[in-house]
Parts: sequence; structure tokens; C-alpha cells
Amino acid sequence: MSKVKLNLIAAACENMGIGANGTLPWRLKKEMAYFTTMTTKVKDESKLNAVIMGRRTWDCIPDKYRPLNNRVNIVMTHNVEEVKTKVPEGVVVVPSLDEAVKYIEGREDVESTWVIGGSSIYKAAMEHENCGKIYLTEIQRSFDCDAFFPDIDRQQFHLVDEEEIPGERQLEGDISYFFRVYRKL
Repeated sequence: MSKVKLNLIAAACENMGIGANGTLPWRLKKEMAYFTTMTTKVKDESKLNAVIMGRRTWDCIPDKYRPLNNRVNIVMTHNVEEVKTKVPEGVVVVPSLDEAVKYIEGREDVESTWVIGGSSIYKAAMEHENCGKIYLTEIQRSFDCDAFFPDIDRQQFHLVDEEEIPGERQLEGDISYFFRVYRKL
């Protein structure tokens, strides 16, 4: 088995919605800062983390934030050649999760790998033998969404406590949420 562990990171509301019309249905600055910290933080300063996303997720990131700074950006798509012509230099375009893992294995400078969406990419990562953990921000409210996080099989994934992850309820404006970590057994 590959040494690359896939960490999934997402925020989902009560109905497991993760997006609506190509955008987040909520504005949570602290939650977004958590995402940025988690996907960029490294123990070894000479390394970077990789983020794997589908093409639609890539398209949903505002131009001024693309590619995501200080991370190896990997975009998965069935239309590799077409998408390659549309992304900045340095953004890696691959046809599958296995190809993304293989690409990361070939690099010495990647410390952690984060899967950042969307729905079908999360589902593939959860079913992948290299899946390690799901970092899920559970928003305590329902929003109208058209993209959803896949069901978490509680036989396969167990809720765990992680030292650096705050366990207490977070509050931003009138929205409360919890940072949860599920480890694949």
C-alpha cells in the first residue's frame, strides 16, 4: 500500500449539504481559516501539503485564491487535456484518484494530502484504500444545498479526538458548529 494517506476536509450542514450553485451557502471566516491552516500546516518546513479536488471545485474557488497558496494543487477531471489548457502552470491535472496518489508518491516534498471536494471526489476518497481521516466541520443548521457530503459509514469511520482540534462548540454570528475527526478503521 502507498505511503500517501488521504485526509478529507469539508464543512457540511445538518442535511450534509456542502455547496449551492457553485459556492458555500454560509460565510464562516474562522471555519475558512481552519481549512486553510489544516491544509497548509506542515511539521517539516521544507515540505508542502497537496490538495486534491475535482474540476468543479477548482472552478468554484474565486480567481484571486487560485491556485491555493503554499499547496500542491491537483485537479481531477475526465477531460485532462482540455483542463490542462485552462489552469495556471504548476497546477497538476489527473484523470483519477489513483493517478493523484501516484503523482504525490513521486514527490519528496509533500507532507500531507487533503481531499477538498466535491461530492464524487469525497466518495472516491472515502472508499480508497489510502483513506485515513475525515475532518468534518458539522454546521448545526440546515441550508439549501445542491451538493452533499457522502454518508459516513459508522462501521468504517469512528469519531476520534485529536489534540490540536478544538472539541468545544464554535460560534460565528448565529451559526454554531463542531470540528469533528473520523478515523477509518
